[in-house]
Amino acid sequence: MAIISKKSQKEDSRITKSVAEEADKNDITLRPKAMNEYIGQSEVKRNLSVFIEAAKRRSEPLEHVLLHGAPGLGKTTLANILAREMNVNIKTTAGPALEKQGDLAAILTNLKENDILFIDEIHRLKAPIEEILYSAMEDFCLDIVIGKGPAARSMRLNLPKFTLIGATTKLSMISSPLRDRFGNLIKLEFYKQSEIEEIIQRSATILKLEIDPKAGSRLAQSSRQTPRISNRLLKRVRDFATVYDNTHIISFAMVEKSLADLGVDALGLDNTDRQILHTIADKFGGGPVGLNTIAASTNEEQSTVEDIYEPYLLQLGFLERTSRGRMITERAYKHLGLKAPKNLQTSLI
Repeated sequence: MAIISKKSQKEDSRITKSVAEEADKNDITLRPKAMNEYIGQSEVKRNLSVFIEAAKRRSEPLEHVLLHGAPGLGKTTLANILAREMNVNIKTTAGPALEKQGDLAAILTNLKENDILFIDEIHRLKAPIEEILYSAMEDFCLDIVIGKGPAARSMRLNLPKFTLIGATTKLSMISSPLRDRFGNLIKLEFYKQSEIEEIIQRSATILKLEIDPKAGSRLAQSSRQTPRISNRLLKRVRDFATVYDNTHIISFAMVEKSLADLGVDALGLDNTDRQILHTIADKFGGGPVGLNTIAASTNEEQSTVEDIYEPYLLQLGFLERTSRGRMITERAYKHLGLKAPKNLQTSLI
């Protein structure tokens, strides 16, 4: 049940962005605007292209889509591309921005036929707000309450057929009733080295930079297989090239110097990543050690260590999660240039 207030309708423009605003924003960023410009995620693109074409032929809205995967893999970019491919408007908001039921109700009632509503961080929706989506997604209707007290009465409003696109980095935090209402669950995978190199070359062209292929490859190695990180590093290298050499040419030597100054190594580990590994190795003999102890020792929030730093260290095989706590592996010792304890393999079992 939802209550729509005039205030909520006025706040609609504050908590959402129109497709025109998104387009203006994208004009000054490195986001691709069409499916053929989107590099990587071949299987995802192939399947989505089929779904888009089928929806167009039936003159129906695209079925609801849930995009999930690690941060920086292109979920928001893909949502905007879907809107352009379907030739419809998109309204963008985020789970934390929707504070009251009326906020979401105001957005839903202002949608037009076949529009797309994109909710980033959808796993952070409050339960009462999430419940509005059930009937909206399934039956394209909205239950509202008019009046207060004994005189209150309920009313059901019909909504135009629309597509909800949700994006999340934590699929497990989305309730089953909401997750099951998405017709398409799309997982974005980490990118291959060659794909990151292609993204860097494309971004360099947009930024009017000349980048040596070896420099692009070196930059890709430190990008954690993530486009957002590769673009961020490219922009920082551009800054160093502008200040030190007053040039728009990115050489291999400039990339090496810039990454060294930024504290980013060949595998993309930064100072905090290495601090976490050194803390476990030097202070706790390689582990096992609890997550809260690691967080306190590195002066980082526990959730930051677990959500931001641990996943990549696990992916590299530098960290092990055991029933007794976190331990670093022999591979991590080699990367840090340290000698692994003789009992390391025994302790990991």
